Amino acid sequence: MSVSSLTKKSFKVPFWAQIIAGLVLGVLLGWLARSQDVSWLVTTLEKIGSIFIGLLKLAVAPLVFFAILVSITNLRKVNNAARLASRTLLWFMITSLIAVAIGLVIGLVTNPGAGTGLTPKDGAKPDHTGSWLDFLTGIVPTDVITPFTELNVLQIVFMAAVAGIAALQLGDKAKPILALSESVLELLQKALWWVIRLAPLGTVGLIGNAIATYGWDLIGKYATFTADIYVGCAIVLFVVYPALLAGVAKVNPLQFFKGAWPAIQLAFVSRSSVGTMPLTQKVTERLGVPKEYASFAVPFGATTKMDGCAAIYPAIAAIFVAQIFDIQLNIGDYLLIAFVSVVGSAATAGLTGATVMLTLTLSTLGLPMEGVGLLLAIDPILDMMRTATNVAGQALVPVIVSAREGLLDRAAYDTAHSSPIDEPEPRDREREQERVPAAA
Repeated sequence: MSVSSLTKKSFKVPFWAQIIAGLVLGVLLGWLARSQDVSWLVTTLEKIGSIFIGLLKLAVAPLVFFAILVSITNLRKVNNAARLASRTLLWFMITSLIAVAIGLVIGLVTNPGAGTGLTPKDGAKPDHTGSWLDFLTGIVPTDVITPFTELNVLQIVFMAAVAGIAALQLGDKAKPILALSESVLELLQKALWWVIRLAPLGTVGLIGNAIATYGWDLIGKYATFTADIYVGCAIVLFVVYPALLAGVAKVNPLQFFKGAWPAIQLAFVSRSSVGTMPLTQKVTERLGVPKEYASFAVPFGATTKMDGCAAIYPAIAAIFVAQIFDIQLNIGDYLLIAFVSVVGSAATAGLTGATVMLTLTLSTLGLPMEGVGLLLAIDPILDMMRTATNVAGQALVPVIVSAREGLLDRAAYDTAHSSPIDEPEPRDREREQERVPAAA
């Protein structure tokens, strides 16, 4: 090994450390910009954050389409594909029900809307609201272009699912299309890796702008509500998920977090399940889940599996809004919240924010839409923890299903690590060595 390569390896900063450094620097710059009223710094932080999110969103539409299409067709390579798909959906529902129950209990115990000083006049109706009619009729696009230009992820998922099923039906005739789709997907993922490498810089802008724009005063006014969301997500992340891993999958929960941590931390700062999806799939495979199954479960989960945004958050938010508007909820309302969380989570679609899901919940309960306006200002701060919980759940379910179906590579799981995302996996190196014939 040369001195230059040894020096490069010795002084390489781990990706997680870069993220932490960006987080600390963002908080300091945000505090400085707000306390000293440095307008140019506020603008700079906002631009850095918006450019990073914009780069993530740039790949969202084609990434979702080809990821879903390829993931469906990859099921043909897996034995008992229908069983795996149904088990995946079942565990999505089970974990969502647990998460929404935790959210309801926390909301009922803490009364997040009490003592805030907020009134109905502080709220405003959002420009766009969600309803069941819009949700159902909005699934089917009117043309093939608009969903991509307007980034309607739900319609993109629908078209990709139809294309994937049609390709399965065509069989060998669809092989050229599938080969092209797989190549395009790899190209998009490669480009997105470059964007992900900018995450530490994006963290500085996103966190700094949040602190500079909202400060600590806003968090203080929403202190109970903010704490409820973070505590609820933390319970799901560090109590429910480990219990399921230990009790159902019979694996070490600490190994899960060690292997999945790169995706969880990126989700926290990017606030995008879809943007994090390639990394989520990589860490899921690192945890021993077969690639053919992971390539189905992770993209499917990135667009429909939202324990943070679609379960904990709407449950607590509905209670918060009801208390602000002095509306009493009953047991039927709480059951409706649970129903919406399980069935309507696809409306969230893996993008930043959970406004659509919240409006869908409020409209189902008959609560005032002005309640959404009360929560928009605090939403970016909440969305970080929500998205981290979402992504952890999207990696968790494939591990559980694989373990229960006897597909999990337990040796790979037990040796999972949180190495930098651009380093080859040890298993990949071994496979490459196996492919290369020994020298004569």
